[in-house]
Amino acid sequence: MSDDPRLLDTNIVSYLMRGHTLAEIYRPHFNDRILAISFITVGELYRGAEKARWGLLKRSSLEDTLENFVVIPFDFDIARQFGKVMAERERLGRPISLHDGWIAACAMRYSIPLVTHNPKDFDSIRDLKVISEAGIE
Repeated sequence: MSDDPRLLDTNIVSYLMRGHTLAEIYRPHFNDRILAISFITVGELYRGAEKARWGLLKRSSLEDTLENFVVIPFDFDIARQFGKVMAERERLGRPISLHDGWIAACAMRYSIPLVTHNPKDFDSIRDLKVISEAGIE
C-alpha cells in the first residue's frame, strides 16, 4: 500500500458504488493507495440513500463500501481551513458550495490530493492539489 493517500470527492465514490464507466478512468489514481473520504461525503451519500428511499440491501451495501475508506472527521483545524477556503473564494467572486468547501478543507488539512470529476468546483483554491480526468471520457 502506497504512503501517498488520496481523498475522493463524493462523485468518485458514487461512480465506484454504481460501477459507472468513469470509475475505471480514475482507478489508476487510487490503486494501491490509502483512500480517504470526508465526513461530508459520508453525509452526502446517506442523504442520497434517503432521497432515493433505499431499502435495507442497498443501505447495507453503502455501509460495506464506506468501510473501505478512511473517513476524515471534523476537527477545528479543518474548520479553520474551511473558513479560509470559503472566504478566499468569496473574495475572488467565485463562491463554492458548503459541501465542496468542507471537502477541500479536509484535503488541505492533511495535504492529500483530491480526486474529483468536477475540477471547476475546486479551482483557484490555493494549496489544494486536484486530480481529475474530466474531459477525457
